Amino acid sequence: MNTTPSQFHPSRILVVDDDKFTRIMLRQVLEKEGYQVEAACDGSECLLAFERIEPNLVLLDAMMPIMNGFDCCHQLRTISGNDYPPVLMITALEDPVSVDRAFEVGATDYITKPIHWPVLRQRVRVFIEKSQLYQGLGEANRKLKEANLKLQQLASTDSLTNVFNRRYFDEYFDREWRRMAREHSPISLIMCDVDFFKAYNDTYGHQAGDHCLRAIAQAISEVVQRPADLVARYGGEELAVILPNTPVGGAAHIAQKIRSRVKALKITHLNSSVSEYVTLSQGIACTIPYYKESAQILIAAADRALYRAKAKGRDCTVIHTD
Repeated sequence: MNTTPSQFHPSRILVVDDDKFTRIMLRQVLEKEGYQVEAACDGSECLLAFERIEPNLVLLDAMMPIMNGFDCCHQLRTISGNDYPPVLMITALEDPVSVDRAFEVGATDYITKPIHWPVLRQRVRVFIEKSQLYQGLGEANRKLKEANLKLQQLASTDSLTNVFNRRYFDEYFDREWRRMAREHSPISLIMCDVDFFKAYNDTYGHQAGDHCLRAIAQAISEVVQRPADLVARYGGEELAVILPNTPVGGAAHIAQKIRSRVKALKITHLNSSVSEYVTLSQGIACTIPYYKESAQILIAAADRALYRAKAKGRDCTVIHTD
């Protein structure tokens, strides 16, 4: 079975040797096997070519002027940050000190001069196969990470509004509650409810209602920009905003910006009792968490404030006070 790379995706081999005749011979032998060969005459050229072509295998002469193969191999490993690609050192030195030094600087294996060509071909074939396997595993790991990330995003995102869902809200809020307790810092919560949303659905239909919720969620996300802040669909037409490290004054400012941004959407609502457009009622609660208390305390406080905002006539914001 032919295990050399296909003509469409030939493996790349970087040959580094200060002897021109050796470079020519290595190129001829390897190209005949179907590999793509790049040649360098010293360590400095090798480093430049290494970054340019990203070889699958390096054949490296040990004794060269300017920069010897041992120093060059060490730098290659520094650049790559790992044991890939394999480095096959070609050397006339067979003493134990030189062999040990080759492996210490990161060589994968070595072959002695004068080169025994059938042995070289087999060594190269084995290392290229290992290189391809390494690359295949790396690609598989990359795809697995991407798939896991996508699954995590799907599991934490509300499919209708594309903001975080209730499940992730609960996890994140509990985590931030404990973090604020450790740091003795305030955390604020804004609960937002779309005014007369049932009437909106009855008037314009559920598809229009879905579009309305998406637009409102997007508007809130445009206001809430800090990395640690979070916007989530809490349930139905209710959205929640978590604001770590935020006192009540800061939360009130954000809440006002959210209401203004939603009004600016000018989503027509003819059956609203408070405006010709869609509006929000909001409840705000803020505290410095105590580690023995439950985060549900703040959620309940924000819910009570939201209830009072609705009782006041809606299209307003109420701040919870003890």
